[in-house]
Amino acid sequence: MIKVAIVDDHKILTDGLQNLIEDAGIAKVVGVAHSATECRNSIGFWKPDVLLLDVGLPDISGVDFCKELKDRFPELNVLALTTHNEYSVVRQMMENGASGYLIKNAMTEEVLAGIQVVANGETFLCHEVDVLMKRPKETQLWLSQREREMLKLVAEGLTNGEIADRIFLSPETIKSYRKNLLLKLDAKNTAALVRIAVEQKLI
Repeated sequence: MIKVAIVDDHKILTDGLQNLIEDAGIAKVVGVAHSATECRNSIGFWKPDVLLLDVGLPDISGVDFCKELKDRFPELNVLALTTHNEYSVVRQMMENGASGYLIKNAMTEEVLAGIQVVANGETFLCHEVDVLMKRPKETQLWLSQREREMLKLVAEGLTNGEIADRIFLSPETIKSYRKNLLLKLDAKNTAALVRIAVEQKLI
């Protein structure tokens, strides 16, 4: 029986996944955490074979957390579970040690297949991500109108608080947008973000 742990900040999702996995009879859920901190404190006791890891955790980027976990537990098989289907996010997760990648709207069969495949030490990409990774790289960057607006304000040198005031959103939401832009554009910091945005004529 495969031992699975789930790290995601949405309780409805973790409850649903737990039921889905246990009803299928292919695995047993040994632990659930709603933040990286919770996971850090418990994963040593759970000893899962497969960890379903959300990319957008409230306390740390799942991309960074994946690397931290693989450094601590090299034998752990991480299956990323996320709403992000951008090329650069998938690539960073895989580079940081994830064995597989699932989009949250994946079919039940894909979730179960993903768990079984990565538990066997192989790589699994759900259909949507598999198609994405095979596309020519130039077509893979798509920004929403709001993200382009954010990028322009970041390039003007405004702080999260100033941007929040300008477009009437909370500083936390702006912080989340900025983090997503860094991931999408594969930028290490704000300076690199602005440089890439200019080079790719996004602003």
